[in-house]
Amino acid sequence: MSSPQLQRTLGPVLLWGLGVGYVISGMYFGWNLGLPEGGPYGLLLATGVVTILYVAFVLGYAELACALPKAGGAFVYASRAFGPHLGFVGGVAQLVEYVLAPPAIAFAVGSYINQALPAVPIPVTAVAVYVIFTLVNIGGVKMSVAFELVLTVLAVIELCVFGIVVLPHFSWAKFSSNPLPHGWGGAFAALPFAMWFYLAIEGIANVAEEAKDPQRDLPRGFLYAMGTLVVLTVVALFGAVGADGWESVVYPDPANHAITSDSPLPLAISHVVSRDSPFFLVLTGVGLVGLLASFHGILLAGSRALLELGRAKYAPAVLGTIHPRWKTPVAALLANLVVGLIAIATAHTTDLVLVSVFGALTLYVLSAAAVLVLRVREPELARPYRAPLYPLTPIIALGLSVVCLVAMAWTHPWVALVYAGIVAAAWGLFVALVPRAHRTSYK
Repeated sequence: MSSPQLQRTLGPVLLWGLGVGYVISGMYFGWNLGLPEGGPYGLLLATGVVTILYVAFVLGYAELACALPKAGGAFVYASRAFGPHLGFVGGVAQLVEYVLAPPAIAFAVGSYINQALPAVPIPVTAVAVYVIFTLVNIGGVKMSVAFELVLTVLAVIELCVFGIVVLPHFSWAKFSSNPLPHGWGGAFAALPFAMWFYLAIEGIANVAEEAKDPQRDLPRGFLYAMGTLVVLTVVALFGAVGADGWESVVYPDPANHAITSDSPLPLAISHVVSRDSPFFLVLTGVGLVGLLASFHGILLAGSRALLELGRAKYAPAVLGTIHPRWKTPVAALLANLVVGLIAIATAHTTDLVLVSVFGALTLYVLSAAAVLVLRVREPELARPYRAPLYPLTPIIALGLSVVCLVAMAWTHPWVALVYAGIVAAAWGLFVALVPRAHRTSYK
């Protein structure tokens, strides 16, 4: 009897919902912390560079997803192009991004609710969110993705309403106030924060086995999601900073620059709409939906990444199984839950996010290089979708990913060492424990 398989239930609209949902929390917090580094001009330059990076990356990544529609995403592509060792590194990098980002977002959800209901402890909310959304994912991919679509649509509507409210009050003079606090070199330091606008869109590839027609629907999902995110980035950046200057969306207390905010959009809205207005409460309250959309989506993608490592026997084989009733990777979801709860207990959410960004950039470097290598090594590989402007697009993605990786290491050297230690330790266990017969290159 054949083992249970993932169900093919996802069309381009649901894939769009996943792609935007993975990312959309980055519109609500995180990016504003690049403003003290680069100012509005530096962050704008960094965002332009990162937008080019992601557009180029998505075009090439969609080619890989269509040619090799497996749940493992970057793990599969790197294994096929570079063999089991670098493939394993790609798998670890992907897991670092998808497994460590959700605990940080769950903690942010807890913090957000704690502001409205101080009696509710942040860790309690974070744990409850983790358990509830894990159960939703276990219940079936169709239900899970439909729920994600609802959350994403609400979050997109909220950002559109934000734009309608604040953009009429945009002032170029306020946007340009103290535009380069550290000169143009600050744009380099702002690159990691600009990545928040697009981080995790690559998770679409991890549901390739659940797409109805992956060769047709995956490119559409990627491109529709990327187009939506570019527009929302423009709305968030110009709308928030142009309302009352960049300091007002970074420092809640203008007299105390030691404390920064994780809520730039409510701060911007407060300069246009009275805080006592019910409209202000609605605008800021719906922002919680964006955090939940990203949390739920990345949880789904992370379980699929771990599923493929289990299938390849690079992780315990039980993690590579599909539940016969629910047709979802229950073991992988529960393993992610355990890791998430442990991470929440540490309370080092900023470091978790930074480590996950290092994982993402490693994934981008290996995947962009895989597009180039597989075109040369396997020209006969069926490619229903081909990256336009090849080889320019993967070369741009590769080069800019390396630049961002260097920027991250330069800005956060200790976090870089922690990330390198995680990858090195995982690779050491791989060499020591995984028999050569189980090391696959997905040929």
